[in-house]
Amino acid sequence: MPELPEVETTRRGIAPLINNKIIQGIILRTAKLRRPLDPELTNILPGRKIHAVERRAKYLLVRCDGGGLLLHLGMSGNLRVVPASTTVGRHDHVDLVFSDGNCLRFNDPRKFGVLLWTVGDPLTHPLLAGLGPEPLADDLTGDYLYRKSRSRKIAVKPFIMDQKLVVGVGNIYASEALFRAGVRPDRPAGKISRRSYDLLAEEIRQVLGEAIAAGGTTINDFRQNDGKPGYFRQQLRVYGRAGEPCMACESRIISQRLGQRSTYYCPQCQK
Repeated sequence: MPELPEVETTRRGIAPLINNKIIQGIILRTAKLRRPLDPELTNILPGRKIHAVERRAKYLLVRCDGGGLLLHLGMSGNLRVVPASTTVGRHDHVDLVFSDGNCLRFNDPRKFGVLLWTVGDPLTHPLLAGLGPEPLADDLTGDYLYRKSRSRKIAVKPFIMDQKLVVGVGNIYASEALFRAGVRPDRPAGKISRRSYDLLAEEIRQVLGEAIAAGGTTINDFRQNDGKPGYFRQQLRVYGRAGEPCMACESRIISQRLGQRSTYYCPQCQK
């Protein structure tokens, strides 16, 4: 599933190609993704100008005159800017067509994505309004995590993956940040020290920043908007490496289920 770095990579790829473009129309080739697609989009969007492409958590916000499109890539979605005449593939479900002859094409094999129109500021939409701070923002600090964790018995990995606490720290990057911070993923969040949370907050930012610079991580389906894979997979230290030697101490990486997700850690380096 595309996580924050993959969504940010997509945003950076498409933004310069569609900013200031005029929407000529929209082609809907399916009635429903994760949610139904509003057929009124064919009347709402034509003639509107795109002013910005932003990201909030794992959502893309395409800001237009009078509102914006809210996009989620789901489990396997991707966006490409191509000539509108490009042959349509089996899973090319939506085209946002521009007056210059190009289109933003939404491909989603599993159809778990989201495409919604919202009037006014998209950040006030119910899908976004209750979300926590961005992990790359200054308000994600060790002190913030420490305060939010007091008396919490939940394991620290699902704790930092809670979107109401902090957005966009998905399964891959939570495992990697916890390894770098030397914190076992199954430790109770409320038992972790302020010093460890200081380090964890910094490692979350570092891991996400490195992943964005590498174009994200391709595990199964993700491709950048130009079709290339994300290269951060080559830098993964624990995720997906069960049974392999730790890069730091050569102990065997352990895999377990935690919060219904596969979790990887080094029993020697993480305490």
